[in-house]
Amino acid sequence: MLVCDSAAGLLYVDDRAIPCSIGRGGTLPAADKCEGDGATPLGRWPIRGVLLRPDRTPLPQGLALPWRWIRPDDGWSDDVADPAYNRPVRHPHPRSAERVWREDGLYDAVVVLGHNDAPAVPGRGSAIFLHCWRDGATTEGCVAVEKGALLLLLPLLRSGDLLDIR
Repeated sequence: MLVCDSAAGLLYVDDRAIPCSIGRGGTLPAADKCEGDGATPLGRWPIRGVLLRPDRTPLPQGLALPWRWIRPDDGWSDDVADPAYNRPVRHPHPRSAERVWREDGLYDAVVVLGHNDAPAVPGRGSAIFLHCWRDGATTEGCVAVEKGALLLLLPLLRSGDLLDIR
């Protein structure tokens, strides 16, 4: 299990501590999470799989999780009225959806977390990921680490692993 100590700004993996950042809104109980609040939901979230940008990120050797290459038209629905809320979509999409193919490098490697996805409850938060950071800057509600650290971490993860955000 991975543990994100949000107060310390550290992600613990076995005996390693990796600097991490969380949402600009801090943390809050998952039951209080609202779309757009910028907060990282506390709790234990299953690791669903990995998204990788093929022109910027090599496939990590030993990756055991389900994964796929992202494409320029990939998105993630964040519209609470969208039947595809908190699910991957393709652009152009008729409703609001975050672009997964980004120029800032934040989504060059993404671990999809099982927050609010079984089933998705509209308004309880979408696109909660573990992804690359930008110099330790806060996120919109995700957990983020330096890209090199994330790429080293990916082969250690297995289906059934959890990210415990405290």
